[in-house]
Amino acid sequence: MRQINVLLWLLALGLLYVSCDSKSVYDVYKSVPNKWHKDSIVSFNITPPDSIKPYNLFINLRNTEAYKYSNLYLIVEMDFPHGKIIKDTLEYRMADPSGKLLGEGMTDIKENKLWYKEGVVFAESGDYTVKIQQAMRENGKVDGVEALEGITDVGFRIEKTTKE
Repeated sequence: MRQINVLLWLLALGLLYVSCDSKSVYDVYKSVPNKWHKDSIVSFNITPPDSIKPYNLFINLRNTEAYKYSNLYLIVEMDFPHGKIIKDTLEYRMADPSGKLLGEGMTDIKENKLWYKEGVVFAESGDYTVKIQQAMRENGKVDGVEALEGITDVGFRIEKTTKE
């Protein structure tokens, strides 16, 4: 009986913690099956809540100990409603110099919240699409890593700025 009370208490605290995320406007994850193929693009369709206020944009990643690199290269494309496209090649640090994976989490799954863009105003009305693709290369090799191991989920997050 005591274990049930403790579990209910932990569940309630967890729900309270998640529901208190007042900055979040959009926060969606998509699973990566087994390995993230270099040609596989993870897409997010977004209808911005406001066309005047600025927002901070993040790429969220969940990875396991199977991720064997100290960094991560991503190609991120944002397609605007009226045809404009912005494409960025981004690099993120995923491990410290000793090889210990960065990120939050007490289990073997680490969660990383990575800056993408700051103070973005979605001035065009309509839906935006964000496309994320891994662009990892081995040192000295021209071809990309065919199937990247260790990334389990890719997410995209929009937050209200603190300027409001």
